[in-house]
Amino acid sequence: MNHLDYYASAQRPVETCVLGSGGFGRSFLAQGMRVPLMRARIAVDLDAKIAAAAFAALGVPAADVALCFTAEEARRAWDQGKYVAADDLATVVGLPIDVVVEATGNPEAGARHGRLAIEAGHHLVLVSKEVDSVVGPYLAHLARQHGKVVTPVDGDQPSLLIGLITWAQLLGFDIIAAGKSSEYDFVYDQATGSMTSNGKTVSIPGFAPHWALGTRPAIEVAQARAQACAELPQRCVPDLCELLVVANATGFMPDHPDLHAPIARVSEVPSFLGATAEGGLLTGGRVLDVFHCLRRPDEASFAGGVFVIVRCEDRVTWDLLAAKGHVVSRDGARAMVYLPRHLLGLEAATSVLDAAIHGRSSGAQAPFPRLDLVARATQNLSAGTVMAMGGHHHTMEGTVGELHPAQPLGSGNPVPFYLAASRQLVRNVAAGALITFDDIEIDPGSSLLALRRQQDECFLG
Repeated sequence: MNHLDYYASAQRPVETCVLGSGGFGRSFLAQGMRVPLMRARIAVDLDAKIAAAAFAALGVPAADVALCFTAEEARRAWDQGKYVAADDLATVVGLPIDVVVEATGNPEAGARHGRLAIEAGHHLVLVSKEVDSVVGPYLAHLARQHGKVVTPVDGDQPSLLIGLITWAQLLGFDIIAAGKSSEYDFVYDQATGSMTSNGKTVSIPGFAPHWALGTRPAIEVAQARAQACAELPQRCVPDLCELLVVANATGFMPDHPDLHAPIARVSEVPSFLGATAEGGLLTGGRVLDVFHCLRRPDEASFAGGVFVIVRCEDRVTWDLLAAKGHVVSRDGARAMVYLPRHLLGLEAATSVLDAAIHGRSSGAQAPFPRLDLVARATQNLSAGTVMAMGGHHHTMEGTVGELHPAQPLGSGNPVPFYLAASRQLVRNVAAGALITFDDIEIDPGSSLLALRRQQDECFLG
């Protein structure tokens, strides 16, 4: 596709408002100053000064940035051609914005922002997967009612994986599995016998025999590597959250509530992610999973990229492709087609432009709530405990995430992970138990709760 021609129908630059000016939001603001067809003149954060600082860090002169606390101030600054820094979307939502980019990562705030943006007549780029995992399908439904779209964002794995899956489906490939590499590589230093992941290094002197898959059963090698690396985290809530978004968009589903997540070298992935009858790990078809990229320090990373595992239906063709460097399973039955990249905010413009110019989501036009991300207690949790959401991965201490079939909110049903986040337990939860809707005290005025109840009514009856 010629991307320049595809977006050539734009009559003017697409005006965007970015919620959350750190991390993804900042990189998006930077892109808004570089992409000819897009402008990012509005930033909103918890404090307007934080938003203004993001503009300053990107080289915008202080005289060109206006701190705005009322809609009137925002309109005046906009008309003067200034950059607008605010502390509430309500302050700027009435400006002539085409697209609102929700990148706060805050489930409650993000839910409010999503509704405000859609009801004000703006497209919504939903970077905050925490929100998407709880109410994404309903926000998409609400947007369609207003003639707008909700879209995940290119540069993050859900959108990229949805694109790769649908591309492979369009070409008629028989897709066995699809997924992404996990948040962090497992880097093995053969000289020292140590493994490093996410800044933590552990000594594993007995790992060398498990470095190569060879002819051993995949499940045997997967278990051996997992046990050898037991000191390093091998499950990550963001991985589960992202695959939930993909499941809701495509109908592909995980094989296990917390995934198989093998530690695998890139060349081994199609051998691991095959059916058990073929020597792989999978018991189902059209499976979503992740792998931890195992590599040496001098080898390139998979870079959080995405992949599909396809059936090699024409062995002659795939023998030719294997000779050209494509990754094929050791039995020649499956191949991995992959994109070894995700560029976060630096790649987001295509989703923004698709929404504003073509009225298209880079995810699904009508996602369906097939899965919920839920929390299982890993220790006894006492009534009164606040399930604080913290850290880079937005996890809750004393819990792990799992993917389960979506259920409406109700007595005895597991509560969505990010609806439980930052709430207080009203009763004890035993180690090993799923946290249910009854266990959590939720403010009746919660925007996230209201949207989830509407989603349940709309899709789950």
